[in-house]
Amino acid sequence: MSEPYDSRFTLPSIDDAPSTESGVILLGLDAERLLAGVGLARLADEPALVALAVDQARHDALDLGTGALVEAGILRWRAVRPLIEAGPEMTAAGSLRREWEHATARVTATVAGLGPASVACLAACWLRRDDVDDMVEFAGHLRAPENGSDTQDVLSRVFAD
Repeated sequence: MSEPYDSRFTLPSIDDAPSTESGVILLGLDAERLLAGVGLARLADEPALVALAVDQARHDALDLGTGALVEAGILRWRAVRPLIEAGPEMTAAGSLRREWEHATARVTATVAGLGPASVACLAACWLRRDDVDDMVEFAGHLRAPENGSDTQDVLSRVFAD
């Protein structure tokens, strides 16, 4: 008897877009790294945010550490997740690469104005949404806002929608 065939680990078709293979790699990252990617992709996708971030970095007012990127990713995920969830239902593809294509199509159809980095990171978060949502919920429990504090992380202000 032969062993069951697992289509998730097949070699790519020569017709698959290179972005599909990038997506397969992204799906191997943990939730924290995916959220940091969402935070950084948001910056990289918008020239005005890049210019603002460069100016803030010039004045030593911008923290691009992993924690700040994760926080920015959490803010972005919370803003766009309901949009992605409300998107059109798609049938299960049965293949990781086809699932990736469906997820990127769903993200592109539901969130306007995204660049390729944001599409990829948000699609990965969508496919791994259980892990990402757990990370977002856990992060919310770790940080309780200080009473009367109106200070806000600079990076969070850059990424605020």
